[in-house]
Amino acid sequence: MEDKLILNGHEFTSRFILGSGKYSLELINAAIENAGAQIITLALRRAAGKDVENILDYIPEGITLLPNTSGARNADEAVRIARLSREMGCGDFVKIEAIRDSKYLLPDNYETLKATEVLAKEGFVVMPYMYPDLNVARDLKNAGAACIMPLGSPIGSNKGLCTKDFIQILIDEIDLPVIVDAGIGRPSQACEAMEMGAAAVMANTAIATAGDIPKMALAFKKAIEAGRESYLAGFGNVVEGGARASSPLTGFLHD
Repeated sequence: MEDKLILNGHEFTSRFILGSGKYSLELINAAIENAGAQIITLALRRAAGKDVENILDYIPEGITLLPNTSGARNADEAVRIARLSREMGCGDFVKIEAIRDSKYLLPDNYETLKATEVLAKEGFVVMPYMYPDLNVARDLKNAGAACIMPLGSPIGSNKGLCTKDFIQILIDEIDLPVIVDAGIGRPSQACEAMEMGAAAVMANTAIATAGDIPKMALAFKKAIEAGRESYLAGFGNVVEGGARASSPLTGFLHD
């Protein structure tokens, strides 16, 4: 059976999601052609602003748009942005970002939960970006979230899985896809997230700022696939207190 990522009944064969905050034609092409991305985020201001390029001109048909509520400071603003994006034809998917903190850009879990409750009832496929907190994750599930998107480390930092232990708790305890979002800086870190049991990985800065964007996009694809396959295969036991030979060490010199 084909291993698919399922979000509110929508099926995807790729487990790489492109965050397009640093978007360019090269980045989007590489994410689609080299990394196999089937979901790409967009900020509403990138699609509607008069003084900036329209990101929709760069994303081909067949790619699922994931509008985010970037710039929202509270639930009311996030809900308003989500509704506007749907009116503009961006679809029912929405990534909730409610961020009051301008220094570290950490998500406000309380406002995120409030926005999720409203938008899920309106038929949105809600994908909330959140700080990894078990109680909040449970509330988001009960509110109708399609997944949860805990940060690995602060946005754009490329620091990797600083919140690894807390993400593992969510993976173990929450019956929803856990998509690691923000801070993944290397393919090896994406692989590690998938080995933990994450359903998918979102990346942007790591690819956008790479010396060779297409090659880095391909590396992320391979790393995510390798991590997923190893997770599904099941890991061998860790041996404590010494070593255990993988081949017999005795008897091979005797007749």
